[in-house]
This record gives sequence, structure tokens and C-alpha cells, in this order.
Amino acid sequence: AIKEASPDVLVVRSTKVTKEMLAASDRLSLIVRAGAGYDTIDVAQASKYGIFVANCPNKNSVAVAELTWSLILACDRKVPDQVNDLRNGKWNKKEYSKALGLYGRTLGVIGLGGIGKEVVLRGKAFGMHIVAWSRSLTDEGAEELGIERCESLLNVAKMSDVITVHLSSTPETANIINKEFLSSIRDGATFVNTSRGNVVDELALEQAIRDKNLLVGLDVYQNEPSAG
Repeated sequence: AIKEASPDVLVVRSTKVTKEMLAASDRLSLIVRAGAGYDTIDVAQASKYGIFVANCPNKNSVAVAELTWSLILACDRKVPDQVNDLRNGKWNKKEYSKALGLYGRTLGVIGLGGIGKEVVLRGKAFGMHIVAWSRSLTDEGAEELGIERCESLLNVAKMSDVITVHLSSTPETANIINKEFLSSIRDGATFVNTSRGNVVDELALEQAIRDKNLLVGLDVYQNEPSAG
């Protein structure tokens, strides 16, 4: 399509922009990622061709924060399980009424960009104590947000009843949620990831689900199908 249309500007959402795509048009001068992350674009190759790459940080922060909370609540109340049971003719209100709830519990936020901050605001509305880790978070910044700063990821794992991840995909964040982190999470905790699949060691997460009875809500996966 790029070869046929020969565009000056290419706007993408989740579509991967490869070396071959970049070479398909002599006129292409700008690629716009309609979102924050640009890990799906071969930026190094684009630079070689003199093609600019731009993103739209915070464009969808509220939407992702709302999705995050839908997953947290669905995990706590086991909404998918309830729906599945009811569709199969099973009524189990007594069992599903045993949810722990969120009020007074601790929310751990990993990554405090635009999305993470929107998640924090909503966590306060639920009456949760909030701890957070981010490379850029200072004590002063945490005080301004009304949250507690954790010095390490492991502290977030150990302190939180609910953990939500909001990190960019970089070489430094690949599998940052690893076996050591997951083995430190509290038994029965909720873990949610709406950032990028490759920040989580999925084999370690699968093991932690079994060993720690975790409730898990994932919007992203490693090697997920292309949004064709």
C-alpha cells in the first residue's frame, strides 16, 4: 500500500513499520504513531532514510487508565468467571460475593507517566493506599501526588495487594517483571499489565499464577497478533 500510494506522511496505531515498508516510498518523510509507544517502528532505519518519527504522548492516557481499572475490578470480582458460569446455567452468587474489595488495600503503580498518574487519581477515589516506583519519581514528586515512593520494584511487589504496570518498551524494561519480582508478590494479589507484553516474563508469570494464586488481567502479550 505504501508503494502504491507513495505517501509523504504515514500515520499508524499498532501496525509494525519495518525496514521494507520504509524503503517502499521515496517521498515518505514523517511517520506518526497515534499513541505514546513507538517500539513498533524501526526508528534506526527511519533515521538512515531521513524519515522523522513522531508520537502522541498522553493521547490515550485516560482511556488506558479506565481500561486498567476495568481489569482490576474484573479480577477482584471475578466478573469473567461469573459471566462464564451464568452462560453455562450455573448460579454461584455466594462464592463470588467473597471478593476482597479494594477500599483500604494497597495499590502498587509501576511507571508514572501520563497513564500511571491517571491510574493514581482513580486509585485515590477507591480509597486505596498507593505506592509507586518510577525511575524519575522523587520523594518530592511522590508527596505532590499524595503517594508513597518505593525505592525498588521488589518493594512494590512486597507491599501491594494490586499491582499495575505502565512502562515503555525499551531494552532496559524487557522482562523487568521477572521471576524474582513475581516470587515476591503477595499470595492472592492482583497483577495487571496494560503497557507492553515484553516487560513481563510470561513463563515466570504463569508459574506465579499457579504458585501464588494470582488474579491477572492482561491487555498485552508478547508476540501478540498484529492488528491487521
